[in-house]
Amino acid sequence: MNKGCLIVGGIVLFILSLGLGYYFYDQSKKDPVIYDIEKPSINNIINKTVATGSIKPRKEVQIKPQVSGVIDELYVEAGQIVKKGQKLAKIQLIPSQVSINNAQNQVDLAKIRYEESQRELTRQKDVFGKKLDVENARSSFENAQKEEGRNKNLFDQGVISEQDYNRFKLDLELAKAAYENAAIVSGNTLKQFEADVDIRKQEMNGAINNLQLLKEGASKNSKQVNNIVVSTLDGMILDVPVEEGSSVIERNNFNEGTSIASVADMTSLIFEGQVDESDVGKLKEGMPIELTIGAIEDKKFDAALEFISPQGVEEEGTVKFEVRAAIKPTTDVFLRAGYSANGDIILDRRDSVITLKERDVIFKDDSTYIEVQVSDQEFKKQLVKVGLSDGIQIEVTSGVDTTTQVKVQKQI
Repeated sequence: MNKGCLIVGGIVLFILSLGLGYYFYDQSKKDPVIYDIEKPSINNIINKTVATGSIKPRKEVQIKPQVSGVIDELYVEAGQIVKKGQKLAKIQLIPSQVSINNAQNQVDLAKIRYEESQRELTRQKDVFGKKLDVENARSSFENAQKEEGRNKNLFDQGVISEQDYNRFKLDLELAKAAYENAAIVSGNTLKQFEADVDIRKQEMNGAINNLQLLKEGASKNSKQVNNIVVSTLDGMILDVPVEEGSSVIERNNFNEGTSIASVADMTSLIFEGQVDESDVGKLKEGMPIELTIGAIEDKKFDAALEFISPQGVEEEGTVKFEVRAAIKPTTDVFLRAGYSANGDIILDRRDSVITLKERDVIFKDDSTYIEVQVSDQEFKKQLVKVGLSDGIQIEVTSGVDTTTQVKVQKQI
């Protein structure tokens, strides 16, 4: 039995030895190295930086009411096109009872004053018509005329001296002036009473309008209806953040007020984004931008850089600078406000130039070269001059042409 075990063990050991020997023999053989080759091609090289941001309308306004109250009616909804001055909403005022009572008292008092001024005007017209306020001056003037006439006859007859006659003549002139002045004063007094009636009427109308404004938010004589909210520009309604029945606050010096609607001119759009501080120094106004919008596939939109912020903002440890670009109008696609977008800002470009993969260009010391095939799997180094690179393709300005066989450098 021991002899049998030894025989079996020997056979197993022999088989293992053969397998191990074959393994080491197979591992000792090396396949020949075969290198890939590529030819230079004609391409466009674009060096660009990317700004991330969104699409916004150039002009967007928040429409706010002039009075506080409750939304009674809404005339528009989001997406609707409106014109400047078009009605957007109607507000129902909710004034306090104290304010209404005070306004009503002012109306009653103004009416009393107006009626009193009317009675005074009627009396003055009667006095003016009967010339009662100039009667004394008229009588004095007529008496002075009679005295002057009688003394003139006496003077002509030599009964009185010229000096005595001149005194009566002067009295006549003074009486005439007093009479004429009294007539003027009478006319002016009548005009004053008429003006007082107009003033009292305006005060009464003002009090009535004030009461009506408190109750209804509008007055009959007012061209502007304060409780009607209108659009201040032509554009599209982007948002209506309130509903009928919502309470709203008027805009004033102490409060921004409640936004009734957001209106924007969607025919003039801009791209607002941010770029890294490492790239902002390469930018200048007027540079072209290609916009890619996530919601719109397989389409790019042209824009032109028009603003670069002079101050950066630190975000998550990096400094970002705001940029703004004007989007060229397009009619085939409707761009919506708020679309997220990436803007490729073209820093430099080369069109229809000889290019290689940048991986195949070797940069060593101050030399730039490639490996060119001279025979099957044999290569030599060849100096080249390179230009613009986009990180994948690099422009080759001299040293190769489109027939050159270039060794592909394996990436380790």
